Amino acid sequence: MNGDDIVTDTANKPTVYSDTPEEREFELRAAVTSYWTGGRLFIGMFTFLLASEAFAYFYLRSSNNGQLWRPNNVTAPTGIGWAIYFTVLASALIAIFGQMRLRRGLVLDWEVAGWTAVLGGLVATGLQVWQLTQLHFYPGSSGYASCFIGWAVMNIVMLLSGTYWMETNLARSLRARSGAGPDGLDQLAMTPSGQIFRANVSACTYFWGFMAVGSTLFWAMFYLI
Repeated sequence: MNGDDIVTDTANKPTVYSDTPEEREFELRAAVTSYWTGGRLFIGMFTFLLASEAFAYFYLRSSNNGQLWRPNNVTAPTGIGWAIYFTVLASALIAIFGQMRLRRGLVLDWEVAGWTAVLGGLVATGLQVWQLTQLHFYPGSSGYASCFIGWAVMNIVMLLSGTYWMETNLARSLRARSGAGPDGLDQLAMTPSGQIFRANVSACTYFWGFMAVGSTLFWAMFYLI
């Protein structure tokens, strides 16, 4: 038998994959797990990013070379900073509450909570950009100033990422409800698409919780310490 015979035999008898319930269940678990893993990896990426910022903050603060860490006790606009923090915190709590309602099958409640969180994320992002226009110090004027500018940019990226992620989930929910009747995703709760969707929402909600934790840490660092 030569090589041509092997190729011809393979082409004429393609492999047929069986579609058994066990295989479908395995694929579903793999899809759900991929959202779980991907969401945690996404959080891990931002954790390393924020950890580098925290390291720079505490290193420059402890060394204080030339007394240039925080000359004249300079501080970013405190009122705006507090508004950003509490907006992010409230939005994250609303997103978590919305997911709890979704687990009970109350899709509309989750959508209202989700759109509220999206609005909060956009407001917090706008406040963060506005705060950068109100600074009374230059980015390189001190260690505190440099660290704050770095945190502000990271915070904008983080807020936009969480807000976009939540908005895409809400868009999927609206499409599913419009095509599934008045009960919407309640009818999809035990279907593969419904389980995958809820896994995506769960990962997104964890990220919003992470944003709240990160905002708490850096709010304390830049406005309280």
